[in-house]
Amino acid sequence: MTSMEMASGGAEPENAEDCFGLGMVYSAGAGVAVDLVQAHKWFNIAAMRGHKDAAQRRREVAEQMSDSEIGCAQRAARDWLKAHPEAPVRAAIRVAA
Repeated sequence: MTSMEMASGGAEPENAEDCFGLGMVYSAGAGVAVDLVQAHKWFNIAAMRGHKDAAQRRREVAEQMSDSEIGCAQRAARDWLKAHPEAPVRAAIRVAA
């Protein structure tokens, strides 16, 4: 499923790359209305899950947002992460190593 399909109400993103893709869709308005709060949220989640470019994109989007909008995006990212905990794959790899 593409990022645009996910943004249109499709399946949830499965990994950092999918989250980054959603951030790009919302920041550019690719097939959806530009939504900097959603873009920041998805870039934030992607950065927390290890995407190498997401933190920079999040900073760029934040420069165009009010403090209130940034706070809203941060709360939305926290809520999403609580509802979608990352699979414990990394812990299993560390234990096996």
